[in-house]
Amino acid sequence: MAEFDWTSLINPAVQALGTGLVANQAASNATTSAAQAAQMAQFRPVGVTSRFGTSGFQYGPQGELTGAGYQVAPDIAAMREGLIGMAGTGLSQAQQQQAYQPTVTAAGQGLFNLGQQYVAQSPQMAAQNWMTQQQGLLAPGREQQLAQLTNQQQQQGRLGLATGSTSAGYGAGSAGLQAANPQMAAYYNAMAQQDAQLAANAQLAGQAQTTFGSGLMTGGLALTNAGYGAQANSLVPYTNLISGASNAENLGSNALTQGQALGSASAASNQAAANQYIAGQNTANTATRSALTGGVAGLSDPIAALIASLTK
Repeated sequence: MAEFDWTSLINPAVQALGTGLVANQAASNATTSAAQAAQMAQFRPVGVTSRFGTSGFQYGPQGELTGAGYQVAPDIAAMREGLIGMAGTGLSQAQQQQAYQPTVTAAGQGLFNLGQQYVAQSPQMAAQNWMTQQQGLLAPGREQQLAQLTNQQQQQGRLGLATGSTSAGYGAGSAGLQAANPQMAAYYNAMAQQDAQLAANAQLAGQAQTTFGSGLMTGGLALTNAGYGAQANSLVPYTNLISGASNAENLGSNALTQGQALGSASAASNQAAANQYIAGQNTANTATRSALTGGVAGLSDPIAALIASLTK
C-alpha cells in the first residue's frame, strides 16, 4: 500500500472548517442585521409644540409606538369650554322650539280644515247660497214697502187703477203693452233691478269664497312649515357654537397631526436606509456562502486520493 500525504487532506479540511465557522457567523450577522433594519424602519412620530397645543408619543422597549396624545393650550382650552357651555343653552332653546311644534301644527291644521269647509261648495252653489241670504235679508223691508204702497193707493182710491195698455184699437188678440198700476210697476221693476245686481254680486261672492278657502288652506300649510323652519333655525346657534368649539380643539390637535407627518417623513427615509443596509448585508452573505462552497469543494480531491491509496 502506497504512503498517503495527509497534509493534502488536513489543510483543505481546516480551511473548510474555518469557512463553516465564518458562514455561521455570517448567518448570525444576517439575523442581527434584519432586526436592526426593522428597528431602523419603525414609525417614530415626533412631538410638536405650537402656539395652540403640544403633542407627545410613548414608545415600548423595542422602540415601538405605544401611545399618542396632545394637550391644547390653556387659553384655547378655555375658549373651547366657553363655547361648549353656550352650546348647551343653544340646545335648550332648540328643544323648546321643538316642544312648541305640536301647537303650531294644530293651528295650521285648524286653518286647513276651515279652508276645506269653504271650498267644499262649488262657486255656483256658494253664489246661490249668498243670493238666498241677501234676499232673505231684504224680504222684510220689501214686504213693508209693498204694504205701505198698497195702503196708500187704497186710501187714495187708486188700488185697482191700471194704465199703459196699448192693445185697444188693434183688434182682438193684438200684441201691446199690458195695463199696469204705475206705482206698483215701479216697485216691482226696482225690486227686479235690485235682484239682478244681487245676482252679479253673488257670482263674485261665490268666487271669493273659493279663493278665501284656498287661502286658508295654503296659510295652514305655510304655518306648519314655518314651525319646522323655526326648529331648523333654532339649531343654528347650537351648531355654530359646537363648530367653534371643534375648531378650537383642532387648533391644539394640529400639533399631533404635524408630529405624525414628521414621523411619516422620517419613516420613509429610515426605510430607504434600512433597505440599503439589508442590500449590503446580503452581498456580504453571498460572498461568505461562495467561500464556504469553495472550501467544501477543495476537500473532494484529497479524499479521492486517500481512497485510492487505501485500495492499493
